[in-house]
Parts: sequence; structure tokens; C-alpha cells
Amino acid sequence: MDNYIFKEVDNYISSLLIHEDEVLLSIPQTLKDANLPFSTISPNQGKFLQIMALACNAKNILELGTLGGYSAIWLARALPEDGKMITIEIDAARAAVAKKNIERAGLSDKVEIRIGKAMEILQQLNQDNREPFDLIFIDADKEPYAEYFKLSLQLSRQGTFIIADNVIREGQVMNANIKDDFINGVQRFNNLLAMTTNVTSTIIQTVGIKPHDGISLSIVSSK
Repeated sequence: MDNYIFKEVDNYISSLLIHEDEVLLSIPQTLKDANLPFSTISPNQGKFLQIMALACNAKNILELGTLGGYSAIWLARALPEDGKMITIEIDAARAAVAKKNIERAGLSDKVEIRIGKAMEILQQLNQDNREPFDLIFIDADKEPYAEYFKLSLQLSRQGTFIIADNVIREGQVMNANIKDDFINGVQRFNNLLAMTTNVTSTIIQTVGIKPHDGISLSIVSSK
């Protein structure tokens, strides 16, 4: 089937149910103005994340991969008045753009951007012995997805949602012989999901305005 129909259906859903405000609509241009690539979730996926945050009554959210702040804004808007979010971005230029977008969305009091390597920041969060996160969204570099997941489990509680994007890669994850760091990282992550006994997980294929991919959904069943 031609991808055209998937794009049209995605646009149909968005026209009915997804209402991006001026801040969200402007994020691609803010990245372009800073000579940065725009590669983020779709509006429908943003709304999906927001619904997941509302479903688990999230008060503490962690995100790996900020880019221009698009997904962070969707997630932070689900937080209650006393809710907080930490989003991790390795690139200082992207973080600067995200900071301005989050400020324009009126969410600076809820969203903290931490700049640096996600692995190091996750380890520091573990050492801080902080309150567990209610929802964790992984959308960063793919090679260490499995390691990110293991560290995310340490920052979770029973009932925490852990969501990871880009885990099907147009079906390339089924190719056992592929030599690609991104794909191989996702393959390791997917296999880890299957072997981890204290989470209940599934993967939903995603189609629409973005290429065929998938998003994993896990809920921590025990600690």
C-alpha cells in the first residue's frame, strides 16, 4: 500500500483530535533557524505521550533526547501544578533552542534541561537517590538503548511507564545479519524487553507522516 494513505489518515486524525498551538507549530522553524535538523515525533505521537502521562497520573517525568523541546512540551502539559520533568540533551545548541521553546510554552518552572551524555546523567540521577519517575520516554541515540533501559529501571517504581521510540526501523530490526549501529542497538533493546521479567511490554507499529517504525510500551510490574 502506498504510504500516501498513511499520511492522509495521520493528517485526518490530527485535524480532528490534535491541536498544536503556535509554540508547537513553530518548533521546526526554530530548529531550522539554528541550522539544526528537525527529527521528532509526529503530532499524533505527541498527543499519545500526553495521554500516557495522564493515564499514569505522572508527577515526575524523565525524557532522554530533547532536540527542540517538542515532545517535552507535550509531556509537560500533562503534569499537575506541582509536577516536574527532567529532559536530557547531549547537544548544547539543541538544548538552547529547546529552552527558548519551553519558555515560550510557559513551562520553565516544570521542565529542567540537563545537558550532557545521557548515560552519565542517568547514573548521577541514580546516585542522587531521588524519587522514582512515573514515566520515562527514551528517544535518544539508538546504540545504547538497552543500557538506557536498564538505568531507567533503576529510576522507576512499580507502575512506571517506560516508552521508547524508533524500535522497528521500517522492519530492519528483523534482519539478523544487518551491520548498522542504530539497528543493532535497537535489536539489543528489543531482545532485552523480551528477557526482562519485571516489566510487561509490547511494541506498537507506527505509520503516518513519519516512516514506518514502532514504539515500545513497558510498565514496571515489580521492583
